[in-house]
Amino acid sequence: MRYSRQVMLPEIGETGQAKLKEARVLIVGVGGLGSPIALYLAGAGIGTIGLIDDDKVSISNLQRQILYTEADIDRPKAVCAAEKLSSLNSEIRLHSYPTQLSIDNALELIKNYDIIVDGCDNFTTRYLMNDTCITLGKTYVYGAICGFEGQVSVFNEGENRKNYRDLYPNEEEMKRMPSPFKGVVGITPAVVGSIEATEVLKLICGFGDTLSGKLWTIDLRTLQTNIFSL
Repeated sequence: MRYSRQVMLPEIGETGQAKLKEARVLIVGVGGLGSPIALYLAGAGIGTIGLIDDDKVSISNLQRQILYTEADIDRPKAVCAAEKLSSLNSEIRLHSYPTQLSIDNALELIKNYDIIVDGCDNFTTRYLMNDTCITLGKTYVYGAICGFEGQVSVFNEGENRKNYRDLYPNEEEMKRMPSPFKGVVGITPAVVGSIEATEVLKLICGFGDTLSGKLWTIDLRTLQTNIFSL
């Protein structure tokens, strides 16, 4: 059985696997973060996965964006990602959107999914995801990386329903900041994206303590991790 190794876990079981099959998850950005998120969610049997990205594969992506190979260079990431995930798990439904999430399409795209997962790399898209999720009552699994560091949280979920603006309240100030440093080792998005994927499984199957109302951080240089309350 494809899912036997996770079904034997009491936290998942046959009931949890059925929930995964019925779940609809949208990944916004299928680059460094989105690659491990998408691979692990597809492998776990998430029934419907949406993939949003308006970029094309470049040679510099291959150091960390593990969904792609040299044969994919200059092809749309969303299309390539859907092909790779389909070859990994032909039982799931995949929808590729080779476009940028914008104020014009966010409501229409996000309304069709249960959980929205952050694989992007800019403040504008994150504020848009956050506000659209609040409007539609959707859960937003947030992740961000820089260099050897990363952070993850779960927004708009649980009793306190904290959101991205509780972490970064001043949108205009954030947008005026210089572009984030682009240096990163490939392992950073692998670790952070895997934590995001784990949060998705916990939310769907209902096990463990999620990062709702909390911020998890890691520095891979020291392996120091922290969890802060928002």
